[in-house]
Amino acid sequence: MFCLCQATASTWVAVALRDFDAVLADHAHCEMKAASTALALALKVHDNLEMVRTLTALAKDELDHFDRVVGFLARRGLALGLPSVDTYAIELRKATSQAPGPANNPIVDRLLIGALIEARSCERFKLLLDHWPDSGERELFDFYRELFECEARHYVQYRELAIQFAKSTPEVIDARLHQLAQIEGRIVARLGDGSPTPTVHG
Repeated sequence: MFCLCQATASTWVAVALRDFDAVLADHAHCEMKAASTALALALKVHDNLEMVRTLTALAKDELDHFDRVVGFLARRGLALGLPSVDTYAIELRKATSQAPGPANNPIVDRLLIGALIEARSCERFKLLLDHWPDSGERELFDFYRELFECEARHYVQYRELAIQFAKSTPEVIDARLHQLAQIEGRIVARLGDGSPTPTVHG
């Protein structure tokens, strides 16, 4: 899907649906982190107000999603809890910093990592939708269908922001995105070995 080089392991969706309460709590934390990331990037590109406003709008979307996931947690009588260590994001950032690309620009890479994370979320939400049980909560299904479309839009926005900030051609940025997608794919394959944990990206 999009730029992804590695599909999610077929076992992930079964584990996720079996312990969906854990997925919901992890998802809430993912949305909060996504909002924080977008705002942090807005400060990095402070000289370009168009980019600042695009990233601010992204952050608003993520905060809205966070609030709505927390609403589903509340209805289930669940607590948000503390976030677990995000091995996926940590390894992706670390590996990216060790693999300089033609643009050699850490802000461009952060924007492209944002695109990759949105693409992976989009892929996994589609898996959930495709395997949603007949007895599953319809409102939650509709929410994830909305998120699937939103994550796809965010992927496009992050890629376009990277092109805009780098002042480069789409071909150069897409080459770097493909390089990072290969790194991301290896991380996903490694994290998916054995029994995957019920998290959005793990």
